[in-house]
Amino acid sequence: MGRLWCWAATVGTLLIAAPAWAQESGDCLMCHGSTELFAGRRDAARFVVRPATYERSVHGVAGVSCVMCHADAQIPHETELWPVDCGRCHTGPTEQYRNSVHGRAAARNDALAPTCSDCHGIHDIASPGDPNAPTGVMNIPQLCGRCHHEGSPVSRARNIPQDSILENYSESMHGEGLYRRGLTVTAVCTSCHGSHEILPHTDARSTIHRNNVAATCVQCHTQIERVHRQVIEGRLWETEPHRIPACVDCHQPHKVRRVFYEAGAANRDCLMCHGKPELSGVARGETVSLYVDEQGHNGSAHGGTACAQCHSEVTASLVRPCATIRSPVDCSACHLAPVEQYRASAHGKLAAEGSSDAPGCLDCHDKHATASRRWPASATFPRNVPDLCAKCHRQGEVAARRIGERQPLVVARYVESIHGKGLLESGLVVTATCTNCHTAHGELPASDSGSTVHPTNVAATCGTCHHGIEERFKASVHWSETARTDEGRELPTCKDCHTSHTIR
Repeated sequence: MGRLWCWAATVGTLLIAAPAWAQESGDCLMCHGSTELFAGRRDAARFVVRPATYERSVHGVAGVSCVMCHADAQIPHETELWPVDCGRCHTGPTEQYRNSVHGRAAARNDALAPTCSDCHGIHDIASPGDPNAPTGVMNIPQLCGRCHHEGSPVSRARNIPQDSILENYSESMHGEGLYRRGLTVTAVCTSCHGSHEILPHTDARSTIHRNNVAATCVQCHTQIERVHRQVIEGRLWETEPHRIPACVDCHQPHKVRRVFYEAGAANRDCLMCHGKPELSGVARGETVSLYVDEQGHNGSAHGGTACAQCHSEVTASLVRPCATIRSPVDCSACHLAPVEQYRASAHGKLAAEGSSDAPGCLDCHDKHATASRRWPASATFPRNVPDLCAKCHRQGEVAARRIGERQPLVVARYVESIHGKGLLESGLVVTATCTNCHTAHGELPASDSGSTVHPTNVAATCGTCHHGIEERFKASVHWSETARTDEGRELPTCKDCHTSHTIR
């Protein structure tokens, strides 16, 4: 009895000093204000309410009394009350939680599923703006890391597609900004995954779903289409996002550095099948090789580009990620200007008509071993350009047959010209090749006013190498804008005196 009176006196002292919320909840504190009453219980901290601690909490500041949360509490009450329903006040976050991976796990009575109190606390809940709150920006990685660190029950029992999440984040650009620079505006777990409606990346509603991840990133990285290193054409970010790789194709989610990320479908996964020389498939009734030479790719201009960056229709969660690929690679996602030039060119227009004679990107550039035009072994290196174009334009080939007698023996005559000899006999890679006059991607017939070899443009084309020649020609009697001629009579241009391909 003495112990009870002593305890009652202690509670009385607490009630005298406590604020209004405690006076209203005085009956509760007769028991829950005592540490002695719950001594020895493994979960004693859940039941003991320290008035000073609660007063500092968001609920204490708001004047929320015990029974406003514990609505079924009576005096006396059963040992176990119904769990508090936070959704009575926090409707939005609670609904988001119920739809999340955490909420769905809790609905299955998964013992590992986190609840509101696991993240926010119980009677000491603090605002996210409080530096000491577990939900404060500086503390979020450690909060999530309680479950998502290597060796935790969650990491051992659940198939989570990322590993070393907490460790990788701490070493990332975002983690460095947070921990070494104190930048509370940097991205933490909740910035990307959300606070309550956390969904797997395969869910179309998820903030980290492939179709949504750009919108998630631009919450911090504003005007990304203007400031991003111009690998990708800026306007595609907003006008045609489906044509470009997702942010995570290049920037690994928890290791955000200047490294390439393979969107879960790592090159090594692709090469488990595509690295086999015997791998083949059937396209348009023909057997085609599906083999990818790993060394050839790694040594190519695209060596730092992951398979999934070009083959963007892969679904990493599938056993065979490439099963969902339906469309050819769209080179314009990164090479928009050359592709638009090609589409407007004679080659591109022919391709749009469905002609099998039309060359595409892969007719000039290797599929997986794409070489830079600056590399001597490249098909597009100046020394090799005549041979490349000759595949179609040599006498008897598809382009030569189409052009016919309008431009006969194009390749043979170029080889014998001063340009051809300078290139092929003297190794002068600064001499004119096919692409210097006709351009690499925007080839048009001479009759097209947009062509670089149209009579009104040919002087400017020659002038790109022959410095001053265009200016001299414009000052001559042959320049169309200054000369007086009979109506309809054509004036000579460079190619009328020097010829196009046999120039000497």
